[in-house]
Amino acid sequence: MVEAMPDRGPVAEQVDAYNARDIDRFVACYTDDVIVEDAAGNVLMRGAEALREGYGPFFEENPGLRGEILHRVELGDYVVDEERITGWGPAPVHAVVVYHLAGDRIDHVRLIGSPREA
Repeated sequence: MVEAMPDRGPVAEQVDAYNARDIDRFVACYTDDVIVEDAAGNVLMRGAEALREGYGPFFEENPGLRGEILHRVELGDYVVDEERITGWGPAPVHAVVVYHLAGDRIDHVRLIGSPREA
């Protein structure tokens, strides 16, 4: 199990920032016009400010939040991570996240995850 990969690309950096709950560092890994979608392609967030507004309170409300990278595949401009998220509800969340890179930042995210227990 690997929490941060040796490369210092934007995906690895945003995982580190997520685990540190550092919203400024997290948002800096994304383009200003980033799009975040769910598994079906429904837009959840559009733009860096929406990302900040969504994740900022989420980080503050979940001080034990931790994302662990179970497996990573890199292919061209895509990075696919299999993740386990803990510290958000009573049970871990299993997810697959597909990141598209535009240069040195992430411009598109597709979140595919197990339902979170309320």
